[in-house]
Amino acid sequence: MGLLNKHKKNEEKKPVEQRDKTTNDFTKGNVVGNIMKLAVPMTLAQLVNVLYNIVDRIFIGRIPENATLALTGLGLCLPIVSIVMAFANLFGMGGAPLCSIERGRGSTDEAEKIMGNSFMLMLLFGVLLTAVGLIFKKPLLYLFGASDATYPFAAQFAEIYLLGTVFVMVGLGMNSFINSQGFGTMGMMTVLLGAVVNIILDPIFIFFMDMGVRGAALATVIAQLLSALWTVKFLTGKKAILKLKLSCFRLEKHRVKSIIGLGMSGFTMNVTNSFVQVLYNASLQQYGGDLYVGVMTIINSVREVFIMPVKGVTNSAQPIMGFNYGAEAYGRVKKAIVFTSIVSIVYTTAVWGLIHGYPEFFIRIFNQDPELITAGVPAMRIYYFGFFFMSLQIAGQSTFVALGKARQAVFFSIFRKVIIVAPLIIAIPLLLGNGIFGVFMAEPVSNFIGGGACFITMLLTVWPELNKKIKKKNAS
Repeated sequence: MGLLNKHKKNEEKKPVEQRDKTTNDFTKGNVVGNIMKLAVPMTLAQLVNVLYNIVDRIFIGRIPENATLALTGLGLCLPIVSIVMAFANLFGMGGAPLCSIERGRGSTDEAEKIMGNSFMLMLLFGVLLTAVGLIFKKPLLYLFGASDATYPFAAQFAEIYLLGTVFVMVGLGMNSFINSQGFGTMGMMTVLLGAVVNIILDPIFIFFMDMGVRGAALATVIAQLLSALWTVKFLTGKKAILKLKLSCFRLEKHRVKSIIGLGMSGFTMNVTNSFVQVLYNASLQQYGGDLYVGVMTIINSVREVFIMPVKGVTNSAQPIMGFNYGAEAYGRVKKAIVFTSIVSIVYTTAVWGLIHGYPEFFIRIFNQDPELITAGVPAMRIYYFGFFFMSLQIAGQSTFVALGKARQAVFFSIFRKVIIVAPLIIAIPLLLGNGIFGVFMAEPVSNFIGGGACFITMLLTVWPELNKKIKKKNAS
């Protein structure tokens, strides 16, 4: 026992750089084991994170009066939520993979400066987004597909949610730096804290205090505040490998450029999601009215839940890929790519079968309105057709991000959403004359083209590069 304590004290006395070489070293152990060690808590964390919005919608869908209009109002705020998440991912998912690569190279000091710069960018843009959102709230919500009937509910949620933008940015964005250091369980606890608080406060504010939609937004903001405080506390504490330090907050042009360059993939994915959601809402409002905007809200809610395990696995693989890429362990990078791809494809194929077989079950979780259920069943079957192609997009894109290939990652974010799905939302109903069902058809078509193109390109570019590096390393 005395020897163990002595070893522990000696370990604590080592410089951070020296301890970092033996702490969460992803070049050691089984690749799949390393991924799953992060994936289980990270997937649970992301599933829990979805509860922030999902639980709000479940409760709002059960308020005594105007439940369907209120639920639709929340759905109209999804583009705002996506934009805030986009900026969190811009700096979080942009900085975290760079930190993994620098850790793999043994450059702990540079990794901490990247993290500090990311944190400052989150604070600055969080304040800016709050101001812009509150000023342009009304025209934005009408642009997003609001009607005179749904606008009051959307505005009530948006004005309170926007006040918590900084908390979302820090809680979500900085949690990526906890996960990238290998502390998956701690990352899960960060999100779990906020979600539990949100679940407890939702019924209190919505029903007992009769705050309705405002209560849902207030519960979310308080939960996000606690998650943000927890994240900062860990990153400034003793257990973190890379620490959040005031000395690293000074923005440096080359670091900011690298962070934004790599983070543009996650950013464009969320921004284009927001853009596409606006087009969906506007088109559905045109062909089917508020009812089908409500259906789209439920479809998005179901998708958020089912896509999380794929994102959990692929996001968990990113630090492993990045660390091994920086450490020149290229064979391990290949193993990580194969594992994440297979798991993603198998899982999303199973999900497709589940949703196709039982769409009414998932709709009833959010709303019991017979008219909405009747409209939603065929819409869900069309929208989710060939769902496994979405996993190809996520697996390919996450590999590009993990290896620091920003241009490819950004291109395929834009390619599927802006170049393919956006025009299809407008074109298919006009060309086929099938109205609302044509709008829903745009998603599976874009998944097939965009997902296939992203994954095949990744295999044709990354795989030969890794083989070449392995061959070169073996020859030297």
